[in-house]
Amino acid sequence: MNEVVKVLEVELGAILNASNDNIVITDGEGIVLKASRNCEDIYGRPLSEIIGKSVFDLQSRSVFSPSVTARVIQEKKEIQVMQTTSAGKSVMATGIPIMKNGEIFRIISFSHDLTEIRRLKEDYEQLQSKMRRYEKEIQELKNKTANSGEVVINSDRMEKLWVLLNRVAASDANVVLLGESGVGKTAFARALHQASHRKAGPFIEVNCGAIPENLFESEMFGYQGGAFTGANQKGKAGMIELAQKGTLFLDEVGELPFSIQVKLLKVLQEKRVTRIGGITGKHVDFRLVSASNQNLEELVQQGKFREDLFYRLNVVPITIPPLRERKEEIDQLMMHFLEKFNQKYGTSKFFHAEVFPLFLQYHWPGNVRELENMIERIIVTTDTNTIYPKDIGFLTGKTQADYDWSSLFEFNSSGGTLQDALKEVEKAWLKRAYRQCKTTYEMADILGISQATVVRRLKKYKIDSK
Repeated sequence: MNEVVKVLEVELGAILNASNDNIVITDGEGIVLKASRNCEDIYGRPLSEIIGKSVFDLQSRSVFSPSVTARVIQEKKEIQVMQTTSAGKSVMATGIPIMKNGEIFRIISFSHDLTEIRRLKEDYEQLQSKMRRYEKEIQELKNKTANSGEVVINSDRMEKLWVLLNRVAASDANVVLLGESGVGKTAFARALHQASHRKAGPFIEVNCGAIPENLFESEMFGYQGGAFTGANQKGKAGMIELAQKGTLFLDEVGELPFSIQVKLLKVLQEKRVTRIGGITGKHVDFRLVSASNQNLEELVQQGKFREDLFYRLNVVPITIPPLRERKEEIDQLMMHFLEKFNQKYGTSKFFHAEVFPLFLQYHWPGNVRELENMIERIIVTTDTNTIYPKDIGFLTGKTQADYDWSSLFEFNSSGGTLQDALKEVEKAWLKRAYRQCKTTYEMADILGISQATVVRRLKKYKIDSK
């Protein structure tokens, strides 16, 4: 019997020293009995500080953080955890209980260093992201798509709209941009201005819903010095005057106070503006572009918007479709805003490939504005360069990571002797690698053994070789 024990000890020592993974064996109370030599490299402690010590003590000193063996003792079942070691490594640890008479007799834990794999994975994902960006840029050139500020054109529908916008830009015709909130009406108004002969002039934006009605007249038309209590003695030019030789953009024009609509109509008809408190008018030369997320015709029917002003504004109506109806552009918009906020915050983040389809599945009630705000939020809240599906859990409703690293090392233990357990682990890892890899060389890389050893082990466990 003693000879048998000695032989088993020799075999066990050989297994511990030959394994590329870290192996730790404890008794049922969590006292470390044996450990492989590479335990020192992974956990940054000499074996003398590990063997004979309690895993609970080692956990309190952050040697095992957390201890998979401690979890096995507490839950009395096989456990897998991700560890961060004091040596700065990312480790996947699996603990297996060996039962005897219904109690835990031994616990075997296996730890696999994933640090290099994670680095290679991130490099690969960054390369994928770059390739996707280059593909989009090439497609952009092929389809003669257009980018102007925040405007991205990459669909037939939007390309036709862009052609119309550039055709209209050559004239001074009034344009009204229609569409849901956040579709990019302001961006299109700026693009229209930049494409016109007035691009050297000012672009004056007025949000009709943001200015209190009692201040709107003075802000829009200006006032003479001393025109009312508190007025600047030198007077002030209104938004209309400031738009001289340029473009006046009235955003949310449906919110324009009814009393102001009459005066604006007069300015459009006479091309002259009179300040509050003034007597004579001043000639003005500007191009009017307006925008609304409301149905202006319905407002006219409800008596909330002047019909004559509506026809003045509605010379060339352009309806911008919501983002959910032009999803071909989402990828390109994602990359556009990613680059924008990477520059703004001095980061170099990129999307994991599985993030793109999740953005396509979302319905985007807030349209392009929501997409932009969401990407800025992701940039400032994520702590890794790679943006994973789990980082947009607020969008998808899911919190699990897209990559479950523990799946590479899952197996089931049926108990038995230590040798039986080790064989079971080895066989399970080989099967997992066999399913995931195309060649035995890839299997050798991922398992950390030679290709010849992979072939021999496949034959040993009767797993079909490749």
